[in-house]
Formats: sequence, structure tokens, C-alpha cells
Amino acid sequence: MSKKNLALLRAKNEFEASILTPENFPVSFSYGKKSYKGFGGLTAIEKTVTETETGVDFLMKFSLDENTTVSAKGKYCSEFGQYEYTVYFENTGSAPSDVISDLCCLDRTFDGGKGVLRGILGDHENLYKGYEKGLDAEEVYFNSVGGRATHIVFPYFDLVHGDGGSLIALGWAGTWNAKFVSDGKSVSVKAKTCTNLSTVILPGESIRSGLVVVLPYSGRDAFNATNLWREWFMKYNLPKANLKGENIKPFSTVFWAYDTGLPNSDGSISERSFTWRPSFEKMLENNIHPDFRWFDAGWYFDPSGKTVESDWWGTIGTWDLDTEKWPDGSFKESVDACHEVGIKTFVWFEPERVTHVEDLAKNYGYNPEWGITTGNVTTNNIGNDECLEWTFGRISKMLGENNVDLYREDNNSNPAGSWAIIDECENAKHSLPRNGIGENKAICGHYKLWDKILAFCGENGGCTFLDSCASGGGRNDLESMRRGIPFMRSDFDRTTSAMRLSQTSSFCKWVPFHGSSTKETVHQLDAEPGRGTSPYVWRASFLPVMNYSLQFAQNPDIDYELFHKNLDEWHSIKHLLTKDIYVLTPWHHHEDTSDWTVIAYDDSDIGESILLGFRMETCEKDTFVAKLPFAAVGTTYTLTNVDTNEVTELDGSALISGITLKLDEPKSSVFIKIKRN
Repeated sequence: MSKKNLALLRAKNEFEASILTPENFPVSFSYGKKSYKGFGGLTAIEKTVTETETGVDFLMKFSLDENTTVSAKGKYCSEFGQYEYTVYFENTGSAPSDVISDLCCLDRTFDGGKGVLRGILGDHENLYKGYEKGLDAEEVYFNSVGGRATHIVFPYFDLVHGDGGSLIALGWAGTWNAKFVSDGKSVSVKAKTCTNLSTVILPGESIRSGLVVVLPYSGRDAFNATNLWREWFMKYNLPKANLKGENIKPFSTVFWAYDTGLPNSDGSISERSFTWRPSFEKMLENNIHPDFRWFDAGWYFDPSGKTVESDWWGTIGTWDLDTEKWPDGSFKESVDACHEVGIKTFVWFEPERVTHVEDLAKNYGYNPEWGITTGNVTTNNIGNDECLEWTFGRISKMLGENNVDLYREDNNSNPAGSWAIIDECENAKHSLPRNGIGENKAICGHYKLWDKILAFCGENGGCTFLDSCASGGGRNDLESMRRGIPFMRSDFDRTTSAMRLSQTSSFCKWVPFHGSSTKETVHQLDAEPGRGTSPYVWRASFLPVMNYSLQFAQNPDIDYELFHKNLDEWHSIKHLLTKDIYVLTPWHHHEDTSDWTVIAYDDSDIGESILLGFRMETCEKDTFVAKLPFAAVGTTYTLTNVDTNEVTELDGSALISGITLKLDEPKSSVFIKIKRN
């Protein structure tokens, strides 16, 4: 039996033995003074298992007492052997429930020795650093406490155990933790989402766990595991492009905020009604046609109704277009002009934070009770249904009035402190334990808001996916990724090619569809210098989302021939960038430029591959031997060096043994296209 069929058989057995068998269900919790592991001993209310085109959907519901039910809802994907579930608690009675606490959304043992945990850390100080930890030598524990799930640590794991492994992800945008312990024969995993949950739920109220996804595989090969996950993600986790259900394809975006000629604080704050057209016309004059125009922060009135000159961060909440910057419908005019040449527009919002609450209440109908202040940050409590509706109304009004195609969301503060204040208020109000209720409702509100915005955009001819940002890469949990993609995987990725290569070597393994910048600068918001970006920097930026930000109007020295050469290279291979990836060199910190970074992409269905080799800035070695594990012995391949046009034909065994890449100078690249004959 093949490895793939072995993995599918194992996955089906796991699904039936643990997920569909109540007493073995991999969840644990306490209800009042009683602890449960699985749902054994509980009175079953409902069990529905429905065959679908892709596998099985299931719902199981149990009674905890006369007021409260616990249920598990999820699915099994027969194509990949992937299964998933979410656990819900609901009060259908007339009195508060008992206390729900110590909820582990994943509590199970994975059989097999020699446990190894592979994965990456989160954005910010860890910058997606890769890791591989032998579990026989150490316990591994991750704890995300700030309320943005993918900063610092990262809730995606490749657990190797026995003669195979399990790919695991937690879909929850707030706090989470996970512990991995090996006894030499098996690996115990305990994971929590909404980690301080200890609450009653009131009549008519419900709470939930995070989404848990498990994808078993056979063998211990990291490339196989990575590419199985990427293939599943692209087919079953990536959102659709529109209401027609079309797939999202690689696309490009343009950012004009650098090109205003005005002092630029951040984002789009310097864009005005008179700055967009020179950029637009110069871009078209030079035959540049991006798919999206990026419109970032600073476009709104502050809560007192005044124009925002510089402080985009400290003046948010109105989501009311600044008609001093954009008078007489001029912003809509710019959007419509883009539409006429096939360019969509997306606009920045930050709905989970507000400023100047008194002015917001006076001028925009905001309820001050919705604003929860900790330090210099006021969190907008979208866990409150009325607040959620007000926020959605402000956002949808702006999107609709201006024909905006796509919603971009940011979140520039850690909300966990505000959730604790909400819990304290709830404890006092009801004289009952309510810890974790603030976070649970807020994260459910986060997903609800996205769903409402996506429905609105789709119904109005726009996109049914969004741009996920939270100070860069803070909200890239798996469930958020079912609604959005990171157009920019990290704020730090807006600097050097070394940073970009470092992040591509790790982040791409888990989130295959995303973007970075295409420039080489010291600071994040520096404009691209000189005549344009070199092929080295562009190739280091090859991702499914290509973001560029030329100063079309302000820089008369742009080398448009070079730009088109770079862009044409990306267009020629963009269809491969969501396929199988092979990172052939170790992960490097962005400050370590002393070696090579080499990455290959392969689409075995069409027999096309690419090999990208980078001799980095301080690398003294002029050669690197690239071994290509996707090649097949007995098959011939045609290799074309894009720079020299040199064509060679090699057998698959030669590619597997390794081909020598040679570059005479540091900070240079080699780009080889490979075609299976």
C-alpha cells in the first residue's frame, strides 16, 4: 500500500475511533465540580453524520444538565484524510449554567515513538523563526497571551510520531496555549484556546472553542508533510474570490502613498484628491496594470470631525471619509477610474480600536460603554452585538458609497487587557464567575464582522476575501485564513531582501497564499530608492501576492524596462508559487547573510518547476549544490537559465544528486526554469 493510502486509512480509522466515538472525543473540560474527557457518560441529544461530496459532516450534541448542552461540529475530508471540529456550549434554559472551565480543545495522545515537533514561531521578535524539537529530550510549551494569535508564537504544528505524523492547527484569533509531552512511546498534546476561560453562561448565551484541524500523514519526511498541508490549504482552506466561487489566483497590488510629494507619516495619510491621478496616469503610460490599488490608513476624519494631518494611529473610529482631503466625490472618482482599466481598490480599517470616545459619541452615535481603555489604547468591544452592528454600519457605509472592492483590516494593539476588564465587569454585574467571556465574545465578533463584510462586498460585486493584518502578521490563525489572506505577511518584511528570504523559508510552509514588499530599504516606510529594484530583490519577493510601490510621479529616473523585466518574470511563474515548495537551505535570521538561500517550487501535474538560488550579501561561497527531491529517476528535464538563456537536459537522477549553482558575486541570484520532458 502506498504512503498516501496508508495515511488515508489511518486518518479514517482515527476519525471513526476518536471523533465519531463520543467517549474518545479529543476534548476535555470541567463543568461545575465534574471533569470530563470526551463525552462519555453524557446524555446524547443528537448525532448526525452526513456524507458529502468531499467526505463527511457531523454534529453531536449532549446534555450537561437541564440548562446546558455541549456539542461538537466538524467534518472529515476523504481526499486528504483531514478532520476538524469546534466545540460549543449553549444555555437553552432559564437559569445560569454551572461553571465551564479548563477547556482543552485538543486533549489526546498520538501513538508512536521518536516524537519530533516541527514548526515556526510567530511574527514580531521571532519573525517566523523555524524550529525542530526532539520531544524525547524536552517538553515543549507555547503560550500566546496578548490576544493576537500569530505574534510571538504560531498555532500550526508538524508533529512527527512513529512512522508518520500529524499536521495540527488551532483556529482561534485570541489567546491559546499548547503543550507537547513524549513518554518515548507516544506524544500527549493538550491545547487550549481562550485560555483563562472559567465562566457560567447565561440563558440564551453560547461560547465556543477554537477550530481544531488534524491532517495525518505517513513517513517522517518534512517536504512531504509541508506540501500535503499546502495542497490541502489551497483547496479547502483558502477563501473564494467572489460569489461565483472562483478560486483566488496570484495577483499584484500598487501602493501610491509613497508617490504624493507630500510629507508622509505612514500609510495613505499623505494621499489627497490631487495626488492619485499623476501616479495613475504615469503608471498607465508605462503599461503597468496591477490588479489592486492599495489605500491605507489616514483617509478618515478624526472623532471631532476634523481632518487628520499626521496622527493616523491616534484618530480612528469614525470611518468617515475626510472630505477635506477628498472633496466632491473625488475618492469615488479615483476608484471608478481604476475600475475602468480593470484595477480593484481595497481600503484599510481598524475596527477593534477607537480613540477620543467622547467625541465619537457626540458626533457619530457611539456608545461610550463599548470602549474599554487599558493604558493608551481603547478597545472597541465588537463582542457586544450592538457595537458590532454600529461598527459594521460605519464600515459598510464607506465601502458602499465609494464602490470599494475589498476590505483590509488591521489591529494595532493587544486586546487581552481589555478582555480582562470586561470579565471583571461581568463578574460584578452578575455576581458569578465570567472569566474569559470577554475574549470569547470578542473573537466570535471578529469572525462575525468579517463574515458580514464579506457578504456585503460579495453582494455588491466585490471580493469575498479580505486582507488580514494585525501590526503585520498577528491575525493569521487558520480560521481567520478561511476569510482572508495576508497581503503583507509582516510589517518587517517591508525592508530588506534578507528579511524576505528568511520569512519565505518558513512562513510559506504553513500559509501558501500571501505577499511581501518588493524593495530594499532600511526602514519600513522608506520609498524605493534609485532607478528601481534589482532582479535579486524582486526574485526574493516572488510570492503569490506581488506588492510594488514605485514613485511613478515623483521619481523621473525609474527604469521601466527593468521593472517590466522583473514583473514579467513573476508573471511567467506565478502559477507555481502556490504549489509544492522545497526550501533547500536552513532557515537564516535576516541579519545572517553569510550563506545561500535556495528554494524550489514544483507542480508535478503539469511538469513545471523553478529553482531560485540567492548568494547572499556576505556569502563567501560562490557555489551551492541544489538537490531536487521532486525529480523522478528515468525522466529527463530541460533546464533553462533565465539570465543566460543556457539550456541543458538532465536525467532526474542528476537533479536528485544535485546540480551546482555558481554565482561570481555576493548578492546575486540564479533563476532556473525546469520542464519535465
